[in-house]
Amino acid sequence: MHIPDGYLGPVTCGFFYAIMLPIELAASKMVKKTLKAKQVPILAIGAAFSFVIMMFNLPIPGGSTGHAVGGVLVAILLGPWAACIAITVALVVQALLFGDGGITALGANCFNMAFILPFTGYYIYRIAGYRAETGSVRKIFAAGAAGYIGMNLAALLTGIEFGLQPLLHHTATGQALYCPYGLNITLPTMLGEHLLIFGWVEAIVTALVIKYLLKISPELLEEAHR
Repeated sequence: MHIPDGYLGPVTCGFFYAIMLPIELAASKMVKKTLKAKQVPILAIGAAFSFVIMMFNLPIPGGSTGHAVGGVLVAILLGPWAACIAITVALVVQALLFGDGGITALGANCFNMAFILPFTGYYIYRIAGYRAETGSVRKIFAAGAAGYIGMNLAALLTGIEFGLQPLLHHTATGQALYCPYGLNITLPTMLGEHLLIFGWVEAIVTALVIKYLLKISPELLEEAHR
């Protein structure tokens, strides 16, 4: 799902940087206000977990990659604002040190994976698991469904961002200057891979970890929800 350099035009890149700047500032303020001292190590572990799981990626035709993110899991444990910070840190390290995702596209990558994915997944989990008993099957199913839907929504937006580039940036003769593929190619490609493979990986990882934590440390999730 990482967007590399050269696939988004400067207007698109600047647009997402402008969106993410106030979001990151708000996330920083919310984390300082709500995160307790004993949860700080979990935030660091969440960022490291997201970094590692995103490194296991497979190329997707058209210039992007497919992989799990772990963003919904971090959001369930610490809240979506903390997850936004954790995944942003992982994405910045990947872009600057490993060339995984472009620096110019960092704003777009953060919007898709550090904002849309954890926030969507978190609220789906809260709604689907509303008033479910701790350790119940519905709670675990809610976690898996949240991971699956959050992942695929992020993939959908990535496909849209790719597919709009030929319309936004092209020569007088119609030749694309950046991503050359239209929506008719980028949407099926991004959604197909994530609906069939990577969304399920995200769902299974999220559900299994939540199941384990509900069994051995349910107070950890209760603390996050408070």
